[in-house]
Amino acid sequence: MHSVRRRWAAALLPLPLLTGCFAARDGSPYDAGAGAGGGRLRVAMAFPPAERFSPYGADATLLSRLGVTEGLTRLDGNGGAVPALAESWTRESGGGWVFTLREARFQDGTEVTPAAVAGALTHATHADPGPAALTGVTLTAEAMGQRRVRVTTATADSALPLRLSSPSLAILSPKAYRTKAGTSPYRTKAGTGTAGSDKSGSAEGRSETADGKAAVDPAGTATGPFTLTRTTGATRATRATLHRFDDYWGGLAHASGLDVRFIADGTARTNALRSGEVDMAEAVPVSQAATLDRPTVREVPTARTTALFLNTRSGPFADPAVRAAAREAVDASALAEDVYEGHADTGRGLFGPALTWAAGERPRPSGRPAAKRPGNTPLTLATYDNRPELPEVAQVLQQQLRKAGFSVKLEVREYSRLESDALAGKFDAVVAARNTMLDTGDPVSYLADDFTCDGGYNLARVCDKAVDRAVAEAGSRADDAARHRAALAAQTAVLRTDGVVPLVHQRIIHGVGASVRGVILDPYERTLVGTGTRR
Repeated sequence: MHSVRRRWAAALLPLPLLTGCFAARDGSPYDAGAGAGGGRLRVAMAFPPAERFSPYGADATLLSRLGVTEGLTRLDGNGGAVPALAESWTRESGGGWVFTLREARFQDGTEVTPAAVAGALTHATHADPGPAALTGVTLTAEAMGQRRVRVTTATADSALPLRLSSPSLAILSPKAYRTKAGTSPYRTKAGTGTAGSDKSGSAEGRSETADGKAAVDPAGTATGPFTLTRTTGATRATRATLHRFDDYWGGLAHASGLDVRFIADGTARTNALRSGEVDMAEAVPVSQAATLDRPTVREVPTARTTALFLNTRSGPFADPAVRAAAREAVDASALAEDVYEGHADTGRGLFGPALTWAAGERPRPSGRPAAKRPGNTPLTLATYDNRPELPEVAQVLQQQLRKAGFSVKLEVREYSRLESDALAGKFDAVVAARNTMLDTGDPVSYLADDFTCDGGYNLARVCDKAVDRAVAEAGSRADDAARHRAALAAQTAVLRTDGVVPLVHQRIIHGVGASVRGVILDPYERTLVGTGTRR
């Protein structure tokens, strides 16, 4: 998502500290009583909720980042699945896995039982649209005795423990799925409505979506160290109030609660931190990092890649030769050096340097068609401004494409107002930042969701038989190393289509007040606040 200035590198937290930061997620190394009496934290987030805090879409990461929700598993600093609500698991023959649950309670006071877990996962399979983590997967869950749940997929899925770490597969209590009009567990002020996050509550007294579907309500029904109790805002949730959940299985959080502001403008977010209005500000723009005192800046490499997605099904980029011309026109190194001021890595593929298995030489795509002169071909290039660097990236691309002979119209919106049109193919090209490991932690699942014919987040609208075959081949590999190699081969097939042009691999910058400790620097961008976060 983000990037950071080299001249500040020595002052920033290095990646090896991630292990300790992740440990704070589940309460260790802090004792259960250490958080008693802790003050509240004021947090500025970049993306407002777009779907009334639905756990099945982009809002799921808002909930996990704020310590509200969690799943059966979570990712560790190396991208492996480790225990969360499940303390262990074993694989059966075929497509079955058995997960043994730890003793835990939901925020409504009820116990986390096998029946409740199976019900939560079953609800996720019936969501429309479905969670990205379940793209191409048919999943069933059933309770087994007092502590175990069997999760089965129609075809063997070696990545299931990774998949179940997805924020969109968070476990909620049965009460979350029984909401009826007028019974939302959390209070809203008049005018609270849809609220957005890039791959974010409701009218007063309502708990249904605009199309009349019953809403899933995570307020007071999750299992994390903080419980969502209130949202306010005119047309979108601009503020949220969270209280500490005293019965959290991982121990009492240090902070007594969170007061969250959703501030889409990066400069305003940074100003709020600098003026002392908030204790933490996520996603500080590169241009604003130098305005903060060095001790307040935190940096971490991420699995997020900014790329140019070309509409392969309609408009000028339906022609592979025109896509090739656009690819050749792009100078990604200029973006890394100028827009990100040297604090992002030039895009080498879909998977960046935060993923150690993706380092080293990669197969070069071959068989691409020759580029043809665009001849003043008109096109619309779209992006969003929640991440302040993206409009500037788009402006540079506009100049580069114009120099190559394209006539480029630029359109910039807030993300929640852009996503549906982008997925529907209403733009010729889109500049977007995507954390490739966000949804499942599995590179194959990411490729399936973003670049196959049946993918649910296919901004480039790629539908290519060779890509589908390569992704399916990668998905058949059970061994982690073999799966990663096959994912890199599938990446080559994707790049051969010229439907996506990788631009930069980002680092993330958080602004953290000098008195704040225990912020979670997560390369997968799923967590930010945990039991050890305090001031």
